[in-house]
Order: sequence, then structure tokens, then C-alpha cells
Amino acid sequence: MSEKLLVIDGHSMAYRAFFALPADSFTAAGGQHTNAVYGFLSMLVKLLDTEKPDLVAVAFDPSRHSFRTEIYPEYKGTRDKTPEEFVGQVELIEAVLEKMGVRTITVENFEADDVLATLSTVAKAEGMEVLIASGDRDTFQLVNDRVTVLYPGRSASDLNYMTPEAVEAKYDVRPAAYPELAALVGEASDNLPGIPGVGPKTAAQWLAKFGGLESLLERADEVGGKRGEALRQHIPDVLRNRKLNHLVTDMPLDVSPEECRVEEPDLMALASLFDTLEFGQLRTRVHKAMDRFWGTVSVESGDNVAVTEVVEEAGPTQVVLPDEVVVISSERDLAEVLEGFADREVALWGSGHLSPTSPRLDVLALATDEAVVVVDSAEISPEQDRLLGEFLADHPRLVVHGGKALAHGLIAQGWHMAMPAFDTEIAAYICNPNQRDYGLGNTTEIYLGSQEVDEDDGAMFSVDAARGETDLEEQVSPAHNAAALNAVSVLALVKPLRSGLEERHSYGLLKDIEIPVSMVLFDMEFAGIAVDTEVLEDLRKEYAGQAEKAAEDAYAAIGHEVNLGSPKQLQVVLFEELGMPKTRKTKTGYTTDAGALEDLFAKTGHPFLEALLRHRDRIKLVQTLDGLLSEVQPDGRIHSTFSQIASATGRLASSDPNLQNIPARTESGLRIREAFVVGEGFSELMSIDYSQIEMRIMAHLSEDEALIAAFNSGEDLHATMAAWVFDVPISEVDSVLRNRIKATSYGLAYGLSPFGLSKQLGISVEEARRLHHDYFDRFGRIGQYLREVVEQARIDGYTQTMFGRRRYFPDLESSVRRVRDMAERAALNAPIQGTAADIFKVAMIAVQAALLDGDFQSRMVLQVHDELVLEVAPGEADRVRRLVADAMGGAVKMSVPLDVAVGEGDSWRAAAH
Repeated sequence: MSEKLLVIDGHSMAYRAFFALPADSFTAAGGQHTNAVYGFLSMLVKLLDTEKPDLVAVAFDPSRHSFRTEIYPEYKGTRDKTPEEFVGQVELIEAVLEKMGVRTITVENFEADDVLATLSTVAKAEGMEVLIASGDRDTFQLVNDRVTVLYPGRSASDLNYMTPEAVEAKYDVRPAAYPELAALVGEASDNLPGIPGVGPKTAAQWLAKFGGLESLLERADEVGGKRGEALRQHIPDVLRNRKLNHLVTDMPLDVSPEECRVEEPDLMALASLFDTLEFGQLRTRVHKAMDRFWGTVSVESGDNVAVTEVVEEAGPTQVVLPDEVVVISSERDLAEVLEGFADREVALWGSGHLSPTSPRLDVLALATDEAVVVVDSAEISPEQDRLLGEFLADHPRLVVHGGKALAHGLIAQGWHMAMPAFDTEIAAYICNPNQRDYGLGNTTEIYLGSQEVDEDDGAMFSVDAARGETDLEEQVSPAHNAAALNAVSVLALVKPLRSGLEERHSYGLLKDIEIPVSMVLFDMEFAGIAVDTEVLEDLRKEYAGQAEKAAEDAYAAIGHEVNLGSPKQLQVVLFEELGMPKTRKTKTGYTTDAGALEDLFAKTGHPFLEALLRHRDRIKLVQTLDGLLSEVQPDGRIHSTFSQIASATGRLASSDPNLQNIPARTESGLRIREAFVVGEGFSELMSIDYSQIEMRIMAHLSEDEALIAAFNSGEDLHATMAAWVFDVPISEVDSVLRNRIKATSYGLAYGLSPFGLSKQLGISVEEARRLHHDYFDRFGRIGQYLREVVEQARIDGYTQTMFGRRRYFPDLESSVRRVRDMAERAALNAPIQGTAADIFKVAMIAVQAALLDGDFQSRMVLQVHDELVLEVAPGEADRVRRLVADAMGGAVKMSVPLDVAVGEGDSWRAAAH
């Protein structure tokens, strides 16, 4: 069977991707737009999944200049100026493809289509099947029995398969004759005018009648009427068009089709680049699509990863079971087995529903270096249940992979787990916070070279009956088998990960912060927070009604109904009916995304836009409320999941539901917070947060004397900044002005330019430049410190927090300027944000310890952004307030104090301060 080569017109696909996705919805650090990158990779993944090629190449135009512009300077001269948001994104796409091992080709003085033409011609001669993904109709001339063009349809995901039959059916000419038809008709996008009044049908009829373009032009006098006259007048244009639309099939090309095989990727650099681009789920889709090319990729030891062999005689690609595998049932005596585990490291692996909501443990495996015990929770006796509970609660050397999730499964069985000694999931995260996936399978593959551990399918393993007791084959089910192998893998990961942590001087971060806080988070998830569903439901009805009213107001403003969710219909209303200024051009017209509509409203003040924006806002709130209501459990509480491994900076994240999505400052967000209430048996909620923690860390790390003095004197820097900007006495700075300026303080510190500052605050560039100057005139050491951070990161390859948390930035050495700039911006704030995250975790551990030591009934129930929420038991408020202030205020010693603010009330909103 012949091999299949996929060749892609890179610029064509990048532009399609750019216009398919809203630029404002895809931005990374420093405001770099990434919608074209995201869309390009999404399209590539779909192509790879659908077509399953054996070889892949992507061709890019070097510039708008080529041999064609030398012939005809006006070639493509009418094309719009490149959108500002698109600038730099092709560089980023090329950088990603390079890390993926995908061949990219650019040849000076030639267009990408010429590369596609030459490659496809050579590949066909070598017996390959060729797919050309391009939005340029000139490529139709390349179509034959072995070459198919994948031409975009109406949507980004719609592709037309232009085979010889498809080309002829659409244009009434064979593919080889298509450029002759195009020469007659012209191509507006290339600024190649055709014969006036001549369309594809007429051109096809002429070519059929006269046997081709050359004969037609020779016998042009035989064509009558006005069209014949036009043909004779425009013969020079037709000849020029034909010369320019001819694709070069024999250009000098240093790459053969055979050299378009996907090469070994740089997975660590790819992970870092995805992190810089702030792509989450997409990276998993990319890896899945590329697995067929990459196969088993060996990752060499380096700065970001440590690799070791698990069992020397088995080699680095296998995880093997110990000599004894014991499946415990009600007939087996567990006491003797557990006694042998007493002084050993014991790895745990559980399967079931390991979640704060409806947790369930089906199978638990316990592994040492000599034996594995597999326990089926449905089959053990009460005595064995008791023995296991005591063992898990007291064992000092437990090893887990994601201990917080496992603890939920264990507690559902009635078993409490002692503080783990090692957590391989969190250790892998600390070693490489840019890793795409910390699941056991992927982590094992990276650190042990094994791809045999499968968390979902245990049937791929078998346990030799000779390794255990008699009748083991009957006792070991696929689920038992998989649990055994997974537990062994967890244990095998300890050595390389411990080594990696020690090399990074980060073992203390795992032992003293991350593992303890994971158990704090478990308690918090288990407790959940009480919710008044009536408040949520009433709010939903209210916002749904407001959405309906906004829609009616929108219809009234234009005199008719329109689908407010349809970009096409909105384009007609805005730009045709109302004649509004055009927004950014897209593939299907002009954008109607939120940012564009807000700018339009600011310019026009039109009531239709006001109603439309109000409608969108209310619909979004209704969706948020639907999500919250769906997560309320039978106990009347929401048990959100908190992740330690979701952010490279170390910040905690929330999911199911994501409570960080609830606006903290808007009136609608505050009203939603009213639904989070104190639960039965408790008296109030208490909200605690740090004031200006990142700026205080900045003062300490930068050693800026003016900033340190400001904080030590009790000055409110946000208020000071607001007074500067809005030219009012500091006594007149209210909460509105202060909140408006808050982001600016951090933005200036992190390198926000005067232009960016003017846009953010709505002031002139000159005013912003003055503010920028005044800020750094007063706090000059900050700018110097930030430059030093980037310079040191370029030397070390990473930044580091006060607690030793490292974040790696290999892209600081990227040859691609855009990638390098993004990495610099990310490196600027990593030590500050990471230290803030560490301090908050240390504070949570201290608060939990103080609550337990004092035998309090009060408990932590939420952590969102920089805010901690406690549910306070009756009579404990005064003591808890002092306890929390002391624990959080004393979390770390710095040259400036940590300022802790505390509020109390019967709801999350009421407790705010």
C-alpha cells in the first residue's frame, strides 16, 4: 500500500484559523494574541485524525515578495493590511511545529503553493498518495489520480475533497485546464483582473470549443459579440494571468517527500511553549494526534526531567510485579500480610469514583518492593476492614499518586489515610510545572519509559499464578490486575522523582508545603460550603427575565427581531442597517465579539448595542447559575475540587464548579455570593485575605527602599496611585477609583507600557507616560529587579520563589522573537505570583494546625484567588479571628508586614470586606 503525504499551505490555514476564532478570546502573557495558533493546531489535529498521513510537511510564504511580484508588482496588491492581532502568530505556529518534529519549508522568492506543487509532483512520481490542504484555487491544477486538494468550505472544519471528478464537476474543465480558466476569469484575491463579463461557465465553454487556451487566443477573432471583443482587448492580461498562476513543479527544493517524516519531538520544549501560549486541553489533543508518529519517545535526562530504570534486568521500558501478588477476599487473613508491610514504603492505588461528590472505592492495591496486596472493598470481612483502616491511618511511609483524590475514595469506605510521605503526582508537578498531564500513565512514561500502565484498561496485563497463591488466575480480575500494576508503578516512581526534587533543592517544598496542603484541601473539599438554592433559583429566574427584556429592548431599537446569537445576522444589523463603523474583518465579515461590540458602543452609544451587551451578560450569568445549581449535592452543599497542579505558578485552581469564575467585584457576582451561606450548626462565615500581597512580595524581593517604607508606614499604594491618576486628593479616593487602579499597580510593576496603560485606564498616552515616569521615579529599584529576574532566568533556565519553587523557561533562548518575548513576560511575574501562592499554602497549613490544636469545630470551606473562607462554630468567632490573623500574618518573615483583612457575615458576600 502506498504511503500518504499531507502537505499544508501554512499561511492559508493560519489565516483561516485567525478568522475562525475571536482574537480577543485567545491572548497569552503580555497580550499576545494566539487565536491563529490555537485554530491552526486544532485544524492540524483534525486533519491528522481524519486522513492519517504517513508524512507531513507545512509550507510557508517567506513574504509577500516573490518572482511573481517581480513580473507584476501589483500582484496581490489589493489585499488588506495584515491585522495587527495576526502579527507574530505565524512565527509561533512555526515554533510549535518545530518542537512537534513536523517539517516546515520556506523558500525565498517562491510561494508556499510552489513548494506544495514541487513536493506533490515528486511524491506522485515516487508512487505516493498526496493530500494538499490549501485555500488557494490555483492548487486545483495539481489534482490528478494521486493528488487531492482539501479545499475549505463555509466553516473552518468543512473541507471539500477536490478530486479530478470534483474539479470537473464544479468548473467543467479538467484540473490541468483549471489555470487556463482562471487566466480568463481572473482572481480578485491576487489582484489579477480577468476579461470583463466572462465568468467560469463562459470560460469553460470557450476552452472546450477551441481545445484549450492557446488555441482560443490564436483564434480569438472567431469569438463574436461583446465578449469576443473584450477577449481580444484583454489578451495581454490573460497571458499575464496564465504566467502568474502557473505553479512551479520543479523548483530547487532541498527537501524530498521522504524527508517529510515526523522527527523526534522535543517534548519538554513543546510543553514549555504550550505553557507560554497558555494552551490547556489542546496540548492533550495534539499529543493524542501525534502519538502515531512519535510512538515511544525516549526522553533524555536533563534539567527538567530525571529518568531511571525501575528493574535493572527488565530494562527501562517495563514495570514488573513483585514475586507475590495477593488478592484479599473474606477467606484470606490480612493481618499477616500487613504485618510484613509495617516497616516498608507502601504505595497505594485506588480505583472507583475518587471525587468529593459521590465518592466510591472499588479496589485498593498496596505495593512494597516485595509484594502487592489487592483488596476488593465489596468482598472483605468486617475484621479485615478494621485492620486496613488502622493500617492506613497509622502508617508513616505511605506513597500515593494524587493522595487527595484517593483520600475521598478511602473515606467513602470509612478509612482515614495518614499524611502521605510521598506523592508522585505532586512531585512530578514540582519537577516540571509545565508538564501537560500528571496522570499515572503519562508520568510513568516520562520517568520510567513505560507505556504499559493503563489506568482505564487492566486487561492488557496478566498475573502469573505462580507468583501468588493457588487459584490466583481465578481471583485476579482485570481490575485487580490493573490496580496491582499501578501501585507498583507508583512505588517505582519514587526514586527518580525524589532524585529530581533533590537536584532542584525542592524536596522540602513537597514534604513541608504541598503534601500537607493537599490534606488541608481534602478536608475543605469534604466539608464543602452550604448553598441556598432558593437564592440561586430566584437569581436565575431574574437574570433569565432580564435577558428576555434585553432582547426585547434590542428588537425595539431596530424595529424587528433578530437572532442575537447569530454573528451573520448581527453583521447585517450593525454594518448594513445601522451603518456603524466596521470592526476587525473576519473570514465571514466583521467581528461581533464582546470587545468589538464594547468599542462600538463606546463610539456610538447606540441603544441596540447597549441591549445586546446586556443580553449577553445576563445569558452568561444564567449559564453560571445553571452550573452552580447542577453541582449542589444532597447535603445542600457544593463540594468543589481544588487542584494544586493546574497552574505553573503554584496557584490553586477550582473546578466542578469553578468558583473562581464568580465575579468578585460586580454587583451580579456579589449577589451570587449571597447564595453561599453558613451551614447548619455554624454561626457565620469568615472571609480572610491578604492586602496587596504581590506588591509586598515585590517590595521584599526587589529591596526597593521607597516601596518598603511605604508599606511599613501603612500607606495604601492603590489609593496613592489613584490620586496620581485621577488628580484628586487621596482623601477623596473611593473604592471605585481604588479598584480601577489596582490592576494598574501590578501592570506597571510587570512592565506595562505607557500605551498599554493609556488603553487600560482610558487616559491619553502623554498622561500615561507621565504616570509611568512618576511610578519608576519613586520605585526605581523595581524595574532593575525585574530586569535582573529575566537575566538570571536566562542563565539558570528557571525562576525561583522564596520557597524554592522553580518554573522553567527554555523559551528564553528561543530563536523566535515572539516566543522569547512571551517567555520574558511570564518570567517577570513567576517569582512574585509563585511566592504569593506558596505563602497562601503555608498560611492554610498553619490555620488548619491551629484549629486542630485548639480543638475548634470551625473549619475552612473555600479558597478562591487570595481569599480564604471559614465556617465558624458558635462561640468561636473571637478566638478564630485572632488565630487566623496570627497564622496568616506570620506565614513568612519579610521586610514588610503581611496585612491580613478579616470579614464576617451569614453569607460569602456579607463576609466580604
